[in-house]
Amino acid sequence: MNADPFGDDTPVYVISVAAQLSGLHPQTLRTYDRMGLVSPGRTAGRGRRYSMRDIVMLREIQRLSQEEGINLSGIKHILELQRDNVRLREELAKAHRALEELANELESTRSVAARLAQQRRHGDPGGTPGSDLVPIRHTSVVVWHERNRD
Repeated sequence: MNADPFGDDTPVYVISVAAQLSGLHPQTLRTYDRMGLVSPGRTAGRGRRYSMRDIVMLREIQRLSQEEGINLSGIKHILELQRDNVRLREELAKAHRALEELANELESTRSVAARLAQQRRHGDPGGTPGSDLVPIRHTSVVVWHERNRD
């Protein structure tokens, strides 16, 4: 949970304040909401509450429309592509973390296999007398720990 109760995503601005901060007419904000360009939070009574992130998005929509000459349908498509891009980057980062964990687990398994192969080559199939290897799972990585049987 966000430690700051009034962060950029906190919906606090009523439509008249959001319109003033964004430089747009309240009816324009309602239109953007209906189109799904900016979806403000809602109160229990269904009143719109805009966050600072919404205000920044409203300004960007205005810029794309006025300065770049992009129509609202094109802006909606751009915003959807940007959201998809963020989501895909997050998924990619998650896949990279999973791959790194699997690589670490594979390295650990290879290390144990090499150690066991070395013990077998030296005629010591069980390791030192009174001990054996016990797998201990630490998060998603298997760690092998030698335990004494005293």
